Amino acid sequence: MSAVAWIAMGSLAAWVWLLLGQGFFWLTGQRLPRREDPGRWPSVAVVVPARDEADMLPVSLPSLLAQDYPGRAEVFLVDDCSTDGTGNVARALSVRYGGLPVTVLSPDEPEPGWTGKLWAVRHGIARARVRRPAYLLLTDADIAHEPDSLRALVAAAESGGYDLVSQMARLRVSSFWERLVVPAFVYFFSQLYPFRWVNRAGARTAAAAGGCVLLRTGAAERAGVPESIRQAVIDDVSLARAVQRSGGRIWLGLAERVDSVRPYPRLADLWRMVARSAYAQLRHSPPLLAGTVLGLALVYLAPPLTLAAGLLTGDAVAAWAGGSAWAVMTGTYLPMLGYYRQSLWWAPLLPFTAVLYLLMTVDSAVRHYRGRGAAWKGRTYTRPEAAPEP
Repeated sequence: MSAVAWIAMGSLAAWVWLLLGQGFFWLTGQRLPRREDPGRWPSVAVVVPARDEADMLPVSLPSLLAQDYPGRAEVFLVDDCSTDGTGNVARALSVRYGGLPVTVLSPDEPEPGWTGKLWAVRHGIARARVRRPAYLLLTDADIAHEPDSLRALVAAAESGGYDLVSQMARLRVSSFWERLVVPAFVYFFSQLYPFRWVNRAGARTAAAAGGCVLLRTGAAERAGVPESIRQAVIDDVSLARAVQRSGGRIWLGLAERVDSVRPYPRLADLWRMVARSAYAQLRHSPPLLAGTVLGLALVYLAPPLTLAAGLLTGDAVAAWAGGSAWAVMTGTYLPMLGYYRQSLWWAPLLPFTAVLYLLMTVDSAVRHYRGRGAAWKGRTYTRPEAAPEP
């Protein structure tokens, strides 16, 4: 066989393995498990880190205030040194809509060694613990919840005995770039952290989605969070690992009634979102970066390229293997497009989207070595020791 045919066969073998051996990551059936209402509804503190979120809060915060929860629940919104009046907007919305009580906190700038939103989360949890809640709901300022969201999360945790229940909010898909990139983002995430592997008892794989995490207060104390993960750039996955390592049981799935309202209308917006943490995901390792680039090329780029090369040169094996690999790839992407209610015609474009993610990952590494580090809401963490995952 030709070298092109061998590459095509290698790609096809990789896709057969991904299809059957990677926790069926491509299926989208992991939703909140079956649940029953508890006899007594435990108390919940909702912690919302918010930095310059005045535009998002009018869309998201009222959904939290309107939660139909039978137990005691209150919101702790942490205005993390905002410059756009985030705290005042939160107070005004609380007065206007009523519902759950809201406490707005305004901590100082973070101490050295704290990354991203974890400094704000720390202050929110510290204040919430005064009320001795049974659960903490950690949710971002751009996340909108249906009125029964908190009730469903708590019922799932109580029924299943979970210490952490997390839902990956359905991200917005309105612009061309959102349709092209966003479903693939969730697809790639589930490929790295197959939800079925995360959710089985005794699992070694741990992950969470930071926009919607229900956490038992006792589990948080045992895991020492957020202090134990204060240097984490990918804070949601680090949180899940910390809870799992401390003996907690975790669950992760796709949301049905929890949505992100943050728009990403331009490619540059999505690029920044991915590049912020892509190299941290690879533990800032050049060998892992090189392996990732080669792996993405073999798995996602080789199928269409070898198909084209085979057709042009008359190499039947290369054309058949490349076309088959592309067909398997396309098929595995269809469920995610269905979940996002997008046209299935986006599926064959997955190799092109993978090229964008490859470039975003390389750019993330370039930013790191140029001293720009990981950035969140205008804060840049340039010290190499501040970024690695625990």
